Amino acid sequence: MPATEEEDAWVWNHIKAEAKRDAEAEPALASYLYSTILSHSSLDRSLSFHLGNKLCSSTLLSTLLYDLFLNAFSSDSNLRSAAIADLRAARERDPACVSYSHCLLNYKGFLSCQAHRVAHKLWAEARRPLALALSSRISDVFAVDIHPAAKIGKGILFDHATGVVVGETAVIGNNVSILHHVTLGGTGKVGGDRHPKIGDGVLIGAGATILGNVKIGEGAKIGAGSVVLIDVPPRTTAVGNPARLVGGKERPSKHEDVPGESMDHTSFISEWSDYII
Repeated sequence: MPATEEEDAWVWNHIKAEAKRDAEAEPALASYLYSTILSHSSLDRSLSFHLGNKLCSSTLLSTLLYDLFLNAFSSDSNLRSAAIADLRAARERDPACVSYSHCLLNYKGFLSCQAHRVAHKLWAEARRPLALALSSRISDVFAVDIHPAAKIGKGILFDHATGVVVGETAVIGNNVSILHHVTLGGTGKVGGDRHPKIGDGVLIGAGATILGNVKIGEGAKIGAGSVVLIDVPPRTTAVGNPARLVGGKERPSKHEDVPGESMDHTSFISEWSDYII
């Protein structure tokens, strides 16, 4: 069995074991855990069922959405491996994530990202009205507004996720962590390639705003509340409004860790001489 299939099986078995444990410990959740996890034969089916129930409306039926999601996940191994990578990202990076099943059931950042991947697949297949309708439901239900054309890598953590906005031509690399109320937006009404490009391993703090077709280099860190309008070099930290590089533009301080994985938000403060209370 290929390594990816082994990993899929390991995570799914772990999720079922966690759900069974929780159902025994909390009988009030037993029916819910059975219908969302324990009654399903695979993560694809469980996730499709859960997303269908979360995103359905009186006119967009859960059965229709279930078929839509299941067809996408079962036919595209990239979607499946991305979901596994995102589950691992939440479990490993977020100390509040107590289990894989908790992430699968309750993390709207995880759920919105998986639903977006399906919307993006529909967009790429020129099924754009359906992609836009699904994107609208994701925004309504999860308060996460991602254009279906936006490209998102694997190992993504949308931590808390409320208020995240990602524009049409934005690109997010692998192993990126993004906190709540982050905007990856444009600067006006001009069309074309107009949104940020986020490199692998980037960490973007809460409330940060990145505007325009700018590049955030691999392993960079954007401090909470920062406003970024120009490129940020790899392995550097940008903070403030307007953002500036820690250490200065000519000789910016570089870090060796991968912020998107380490989730280190504040170590730069000891080097930031302007920070005085």
